[in-house]
Amino acid sequence: MVQSKKQKYTFLAVCLLPTFIMFCIFTLYPLFSGLYYSFFEWSGSSQVKTFIGLDNYIQLFNDVIIPDTIVHDYFLVVTKVIGIMIMAMFFAVALTQLKIKEAPFYRIVFFFPNIMSVVVIGILWMFIYNPTMGLVNSGLEMLGLGDWAKPWLGSETWALPSLVLPSIWAGIGLFMLMLMGGISNISKSYYEAADMDGASEWTKFWKVTLPLVWPQVKISILYIVITTLNGSFVIVQVMTGGGPNSSTHVMGSYLYQQAFVQFNFGYGATIGVMILVLSLITVLLLQFVLRRDKVEY
Repeated sequence: MVQSKKQKYTFLAVCLLPTFIMFCIFTLYPLFSGLYYSFFEWSGSSQVKTFIGLDNYIQLFNDVIIPDTIVHDYFLVVTKVIGIMIMAMFFAVALTQLKIKEAPFYRIVFFFPNIMSVVVIGILWMFIYNPTMGLVNSGLEMLGLGDWAKPWLGSETWALPSLVLPSIWAGIGLFMLMLMGGISNISKSYYEAADMDGASEWTKFWKVTLPLVWPQVKISILYIVITTLNGSFVIVQVMTGGGPNSSTHVMGSYLYQQAFVQFNFGYGATIGVMILVLSLITVLLLQFVLRRDKVEY
């Protein structure tokens, strides 16, 4: 069936229009609305909005909590990227290269946390960290390390590091499957050639596996960074609420507190603009740092 250019473009427009409308409603509109509200003093519920220009941005630069929230966010970014990628790569290589019979079962086990709500994960780990009944302190006491037991989520020193473990546990499965897909597509002839050259398992990983799955590694890292900078407030809000003494506040949780607890919606929108700018800068820098020439053997 021969179609004219007009029919072809009409068909493409009909297919793309619903997606474009949804993109405008759920992405562009909130984006520009947040930027607009950042120039106002507004409680978020009243009809009165007072234009204050750049006052919210001046307050942002003078807010002593903001630098801490940025540090906390990037602490979670770095620890999650390192922890998730090491564990996901380890299990992906093990389940694809070691020919484990129970590999399908382990895929389900590792992926299971990804189908759980972040709220459920946060509540579960709150029980695990419970200072009296939790598995962590109980396990330390069983091992004779009772002196190491702490009120993990109630300590200004340990509350933020305590959020890393549940975050890594919840994210391993998805990225393990992504890496397994990339590893499974590598031709076995490359490994056979490496064996003939006397390469060790470690050499085969660095010279064959890692270069050929680098696109999946790059996508995984970018995804972890973006979701952490924009979504880590959920687990913070559930497990610590930003405490104790703001020691676990990230940018998102501080935004939530300002906009929906203290009803300072204009300032909350300003924090949202900051999150957007930092996320864009971080992703652009990572795109530059992680770029690699396409590998072909």
